Amino acid sequence: MKPGHTGWQHLVHSTRYSLKGFRAAWRHEAAFRQELALCGLLLPLAWWVGDGPVEWILLIGSCLVVLAVELLNSAIESVVDRIGTEHHELSGRAKDLGSAAVMVTLILAGLTWGLLLGQKLLA
Repeated sequence: MKPGHTGWQHLVHSTRYSLKGFRAAWRHEAAFRQELALCGLLLPLAWWVGDGPVEWILLIGSCLVVLAVELLNSAIESVVDRIGTEHHELSGRAKDLGSAAVMVTLILAGLTWGLLLGQKLLA
């Protein structure tokens, strides 16, 4: 364990860093703001679409996974941009891979919501 804050102090500092990350994502990342807005619309709808706790967690979880992967993608992009703005094949590949990860989670969320909503509407 590295020296520094432990116990409650660690929890307080970790929470502060996390909130700082959320603020940075909100301020600097349009995609995060758009996905957060979509989640804000979908989450209340999850209670109507889902039939019980398992379906609720699938619907809500798929939204949260999109946000988590978008945060990671933004972190990758920030680090790559910090290293240098000149074009480099590996830098481009890192950014493309992060973007692909977001797309995979968006597909997962779309399938989850589509299938469960379809089941609700056809029942």
